[in-house]
Amino acid sequence: MQRLFGFMCLVLIATAVPASAQERLKVVASFSILGDFVRNVGGDRVSVTTLVGPEGDAHVYSPTPADAKKIADAKLIFINGLGFEGWLPRLVQSSGSKATVVTATTYITPLKLGSHADPHAWQTVVNAKTYINNIRVALSAAAPADAEVFKSNAEAYRAKLDALEGEIGQFIGQIPSHRRKLITNHEAFGYFAKEYGFEFIAPVGVSTEAEPSARDIAAIITQIKKAKIPAIFLENLSDPRLIKRIAAETGAKVGGTLYSDSLTDEKGDAPTYIDMVRHNIRTLRTALEGVTMRG
Repeated sequence: MQRLFGFMCLVLIATAVPASAQERLKVVASFSILGDFVRNVGGDRVSVTTLVGPEGDAHVYSPTPADAKKIADAKLIFINGLGFEGWLPRLVQSSGSKATVVTATTYITPLKLGSHADPHAWQTVVNAKTYINNIRVALSAAAPADAEVFKSNAEAYRAKLDALEGEIGQFIGQIPSHRRKLITNHEAFGYFAKEYGFEFIAPVGVSTEAEPSARDIAAIITQIKKAKIPAIFLENLSDPRLIKRIAAETGAKVGGTLYSDSLTDEKGDAPTYIDMVRHNIRTLRTALEGVTMRG
């Protein structure tokens, strides 16, 4: 009798274990923004590992042996595609992984960046919704029993993205069209520019791998004056004296940091995709209008 009672208790305990405590679907996301999307759709039914974490640059990332182990253990591998993770196919092959590779940009019409596709499709909320739907479909196929959970999570997150679109319209609508131009040293905002009517101009003669020379600075000043650019965002100009010089000689405002390819950690300005977009639009609004935003 005691043995029967003990067995029944074990059965009751096993059936009472919540889904989140059971084996979760193991998936890998190539970089932090995509990882945030997957977490929002997967919720507690999915265990997400991100290869290129906060503040990391997926363009130049060098995989480690630990990454191969993460890939080998995964059921799904979410990638951005459009040439963003050139190092990943070799990593998947070397890991011997049998995981399904899911391209999150499927059904998005890419813009051109030179002669190649522009991979930064997440820079518009419209495209972010396509990412979410692709993720939902892939997770549901891999774990059909949780399909309704993934659907519910995706719908809840899309509602947040709808609200974010309203915020973007509110902020950007207050910036005159003739002032929607700025310089940034990374060509990551093509989709954003097309969707919201901005002109992002890459500075002439500047490399992200070296400090600009006096000739480079002179060229940038000429470029800003000629194009009547009201704000500059040059991350590689780390010396504030150079930034002040350019601003003083051109009349352009010194902008803040725009996040493009990576989120920050929890203590930073952009720990999630929604935080990143909010930070960027507020930074643009402040720089182009000189108004301090609240909230």
